[in-house]
Amino acid sequence: MSAFSTSGAFSGFSVDDLDAARAFYADTLGLDVETDDMGFLEIRLATGGSILVYPKPGHTAASFTILNFPVDDIDAAVDDLRARGVETKIYPDDEFPSDDRGIVRGDGRGPDIAWFRDPAGNVLAVLEA
Repeated sequence: MSAFSTSGAFSGFSVDDLDAARAFYADTLGLDVETDDMGFLEIRLATGGSILVYPKPGHTAASFTILNFPVDDIDAAVDDLRARGVETKIYPDDEFPSDDRGIVRGDGRGPDIAWFRDPAGNVLAVLEA
């Protein structure tokens, strides 16, 4: 039997400004965000888990996708994000060819996906499930 269990496991990432992160994740994205006993943020997931968001002095934004949001309709999801002021075209076309809204079409090789950044510069994505 392993000493590790997925029961109670969680992921986390850093930001440079907890107030900006709270506003983005709760108000802009509409996620369930709570403050834990240490003053950190917890993004509550519908699956019952959570993601810890903590401040880090000298924070460096993740250069990879830290959080993926599966969606049924990527075009509707991107339209919604853009209506909320979220920029979804963050990569140049020579790196990830995309349409003018930033949607990279998988064309059978993978999911349709669009990346965006939180206020701390961390990369997130919506992808059509």
